[in-house]
Amino acid sequence: MDETAPGVSFTAADEAKRQGVRRMKTIATGLFGLATVVFALATWAGAAGAGSWAGYVAAAAEAGMVGALADWFAVTALFRRPFGLPIPHTAIIPTKKDAFGRSLGDFVGDNFLSAPVVRARLGRIGVARRLGEWLSAPGSAERVTHEAAAALRGVLAVLRDEDVQAVVAEAITRRAAATSVAEPAGRMLGKIVADGGHRGVVDLVAVRARDWLVEHHVEVIARVTAKTPGWTPRFLDQQVGERVYKELLRFVTDVRDDPAHPARGALDNFLADFAQELQHDPETIARVERAKSDLLDRPEVQDLIASSWSAVRTLVLNAAEDQDSELRRRLTEGLRSLGRRLATDGKLQAKTDGWLLDAAEYVVSTYRQEITSLISDTVAGWDADDASRKIEANVGRDLQFIRINGTVVGALAGLLIHTVSTALGG
Repeated sequence: MDETAPGVSFTAADEAKRQGVRRMKTIATGLFGLATVVFALATWAGAAGAGSWAGYVAAAAEAGMVGALADWFAVTALFRRPFGLPIPHTAIIPTKKDAFGRSLGDFVGDNFLSAPVVRARLGRIGVARRLGEWLSAPGSAERVTHEAAAALRGVLAVLRDEDVQAVVAEAITRRAAATSVAEPAGRMLGKIVADGGHRGVVDLVAVRARDWLVEHHVEVIARVTAKTPGWTPRFLDQQVGERVYKELLRFVTDVRDDPAHPARGALDNFLADFAQELQHDPETIARVERAKSDLLDRPEVQDLIASSWSAVRTLVLNAAEDQDSELRRRLTEGLRSLGRRLATDGKLQAKTDGWLLDAAEYVVSTYRQEITSLISDTVAGWDADDASRKIEANVGRDLQFIRINGTVVGALAGLLIHTVSTALGG
């Protein structure tokens, strides 16, 4: 017996049924007692010369007693040994409980969990169409969204942030370390340069560089003069600084205003060459991969990756709790749209039903033994006496009618037999 299996529990409804069984037992036993009293009185009356009617009554009562006793024995033998005697084939339920459990499990497996039965039943139901009609009905999509949001909140509530952060960080780091970035970056850069997509960035940098030079005129000249020899006259240093500043400003202005400036062309060539090196030069690729590894190993990057879970969790929780959030609105509308398609699109219905049938067949084929063993193991874990009392409480009332019917039918059969035998004898 499996000590971990749950025992048989008796509910208030079971106790009420047991009381009903006891009442029916009293009635059935009382009817047997009545037949006994009638038999005794009829036999006495016949011996006292009361007439032929006494023989008919005695025969009916006698047969009723026999029928009552026979059916009492049959009903009692299901649940216990009559009079406690070790009579073979009695106490059937307590002694055959495990076999019943295995037979019940096999019966369920053969008749309910077989792939042909499941496919035939689900095929007749039309699950996809019914699901579509339900989802497209008012309030259904909202209900699914509400339940999904509650389930999502529950999952997020039981997850420990530090555990998820460690998993996310490890997964991202491992994935990034295993993925080469140089060659994809080279292809992307080459595509950008070929399409001229970088020119907007060059324009922006040129504009910002000129604006910076204009705003920091004095500072630029001061930095240039700070590098001149100490023995040169100050006015000469100032002239040199001013000249350098003007040349820088002119150069940046020309780059900004002239789309065909040689500096722009040089930058285009540099970026195109660099894109090729990223894709084909082993040394450049190795340097980029080392830089990537160094970047991933930095504590700041690891902290940033780990903290991304907190941001995502907060975002998802807020969206799940807010009934007017974009996430819930989109999910609701998506479910409703799916429902309308499932309810009206025959091809989609057939495809969805096919998926469901395949999934159901896989489940019953793969887990049939586990499901049926749940039944047999549960029954095996029940205490024999408790299981017998549980079953008797639920079906015993009907079984007591067998005793009553046996008494009545036996009496009628006895009366008929006595009548026929008297007629033939006469």
